[in-house]
Amino acid sequence: MNIILFGPPGAGKGTQSKYLVKKLNGFQISTGEMLRNEIKNNSEIGRNIINNMNEGKFVDDEIINNLIEKAVTDPLKKNRLIFDGYPRSLNQAKNLELLMSNSAQKIDLIFFLNVNKEIIIERIEKRKKIENRSDDDTDTILKRYDTYMKTTKPVLDFYNKNSNFYEIDGALKIEEITAKIDAFITV
Repeated sequence: MNIILFGPPGAGKGTQSKYLVKKLNGFQISTGEMLRNEIKNNSEIGRNIINNMNEGKFVDDEIINNLIEKAVTDPLKKNRLIFDGYPRSLNQAKNLELLMSNSAQKIDLIFFLNVNKEIIIERIEKRKKIENRSDDDTDTILKRYDTYMKTTKPVLDFYNKNSNFYEIDGALKIEEITAKIDAFITV
């Protein structure tokens, strides 16, 4: 089973994808985690990522798409992919569709965790204290949220016509979101 979880920064995608990885014996495909690894390794890609993030921009689709292609074409991960925060743009959504088709796979479920800006700010400030993530600066988060909402609208339009697309209130408690997701999964 291949699943997409998307929503604004701080919506709970990581928490829910970790749960799904355990439940489905899957693989979390977190572009955020992949990008943080590039930053941690201080690679050229990582330095470009930091510049983009500090300006509230997303990383170039080409970089993300190359990272995703490696995961999708890995035979060990076939039909066990939990996409955490990907796709974030229409270009990425179309790229994913092509990659899945070329590897004889499909997306089984798409969950959009919809959360308003005020709740995101609360969550990010709490997460910053707990995890001390470098990308959890309030100003940066506000820029990322606004960019996300603008960029993601076409992705929402692209996916919400699908019968396997479900919008979930991301302001609910973690357990409530998990229960809603579980209701759609038949293993």
